[in-house]
Amino acid sequence: MPKYMPRETNVMNPRKNKEEAVGLSYPMLTRANDTTWALKMKAYMRAHGVWEAIVPKDPKAPIQDKMDKIAVAAIYQSIPEDILLSVADKETAKELWEAVKTLCQGGDRVKKARVQTLKAEFESMSMKNSDALDDFCFKISALVTNIRALGEEVPEAYVVKKLLRVVPQKFLQIASTIEQFGNLETMSFEDTVGSLKAHEERMKGPVESIEI
Repeated sequence: MPKYMPRETNVMNPRKNKEEAVGLSYPMLTRANDTTWALKMKAYMRAHGVWEAIVPKDPKAPIQDKMDKIAVAAIYQSIPEDILLSVADKETAKELWEAVKTLCQGGDRVKKARVQTLKAEFESMSMKNSDALDDFCFKISALVTNIRALGEEVPEAYVVKKLLRVVPQKFLQIASTIEQFGNLETMSFEDTVGSLKAHEERMKGPVESIEI
């Protein structure tokens, strides 16, 4: 009678089990998605434990060779062939990451010009009465994310104050209350949006119950 053979498992390697369960696949970079690509790659590489090859916790500590190679392979997997051929001479994951960013975002002059364009767009934004609050706030958030991705600091308080300045008439009362009694220097953008949404719901009035 054949001896029972237990099915092979990864009990001795919980890390491998965890990675297989997550099943992450790296996003493909395009000319139009460099900001979201970088954000996703950062999250995925953190989940796989190799982001420190790009941004080490201790800059003085040497990067593990295996970690660096895995990070390089992850970046190679997520960039198109034309970009890969342009950065194939880079030896480390950090050098490769910076080279890809430069190709997508341009050099310092290009980045500064792009930041100025995005800042001008941010300053000119204004919410109309017909605009949905969620849509407008999403546009602000996306614009700020793009500016920050280019290395420009955008304080949270600056974004909060901008939002409160440009809301339409129906939000002026709650915006004034937030400005008078809230701490705009510590309030998050999400909390501010939440307050505006709560006010918007209250303006709709009580929902009538339906008798069955």
